[in-house]
Amino acid sequence: MIQSSGDLIADRRYEWARGLTEAGDSAAAAELLAEVVALAPGFAAAWFALGEARERLGDETGAIAAFEQARAADPRDAHGAAVRLARLGALPPVAMPVGYIRSLFDGYAPKFEGSLAGRLGYRGPQILLDAVKRVAPTEPRFAAALDLGCGTGLAGETFHPFCASLTGVDLSSGMLALARDKKVYDRLEEAEAMTYLRAVPDASLDLVLAADVFIYFHELMQVGPPAARALKSGGLIAFSVETHDGDGVILRNTLRYAHSEPHVREAMAAGGLELLVVEQAWARREKGDEVPGLVVVARR
Repeated sequence: MIQSSGDLIADRRYEWARGLTEAGDSAAAAELLAEVVALAPGFAAAWFALGEARERLGDETGAIAAFEQARAADPRDAHGAAVRLARLGALPPVAMPVGYIRSLFDGYAPKFEGSLAGRLGYRGPQILLDAVKRVAPTEPRFAAALDLGCGTGLAGETFHPFCASLTGVDLSSGMLALARDKKVYDRLEEAEAMTYLRAVPDASLDLVLAADVFIYFHELMQVGPPAARALKSGGLIAFSVETHDGDGVILRNTLRYAHSEPHVREAMAAGGLELLVVEQAWARREKGDEVPGLVVVARR
């Protein structure tokens, strides 16, 4: 992402502030960033960085004000200011801005798999396949499968041997480029997951797959009905989410949503889908600890 205000002095001070942040001096960074936004009031990146610095300093009121300015300066919200505002309680849970998700994963793409496989111990695709195999009367074989939020193709690699035709959809062109290199998809599309799913012809899919994708959805009620419409009779939707012991949906400090089991059940019921599997299963670790999750398989 290009971080420029169009004002050379503001840009230089912004870079100095980034250096101070990396050195751990949030107070000095916040002071300098306040100067930057005074010079360049429309500089969304600087407002966002100021919000982060103030949040680290415990100044929630100041952080909220800065994040609101960042959001106003960039209607696409590529930095995800709305998500930060939701975490601070200044907004209700919100849909992740498309610009934010695209920017996040375009930047993350080169190190995505190394981070997941190493530090995070990611196993989402495998636990989904295991769950699908348990409910399939024989070795599963899907004539037409759709991998929502396919990323670099980790789930595609796992499910490809069981799919006659596999389509992957993702917002990030950087992630799709890596998925394309795997040569496991028959088709790859750059699109928002639910927008694409809603456009799929009725009763055209045997499997809808979403491995650790709905953790970026602020609610799942939008998922059940379009999935049911797109699936053939007997078709499956299989997905993993992070979860919590309460009700509804919460935004975790990691800026990922955790969905309660009752919310998952309600969302699938909204589409008239029959739940076959809803069980506790972790897909990744966070700072060495297993992140509570659910693996879900439902049938039309």
